[in-house]
Amino acid sequence: MQVITTANLTCPECSHVQRAEMPENACVHFFECDNCHALLKPLEGHCCVFCSYADTLCPIEQVEQEI
Repeated sequence: MQVITTANLTCPECSHVQRAEMPENACVHFFECDNCHALLKPLEGHCCVFCSYADTLCPIEQVEQEI
């Protein structure tokens, strides 16, 4: 399985979409929007901001879903 390490992250405050690199071995709990500078946090039940606001799950979740 090939793990995807980049994603399009959409800010829930201003709808700005930005491309971001995802770490393969850690969850990202905070992310600042480049446009409005809102501090994004994961939604309840999600491990990281990518699982909440990106078009691709984080690498850790991608691997978990393959098992």
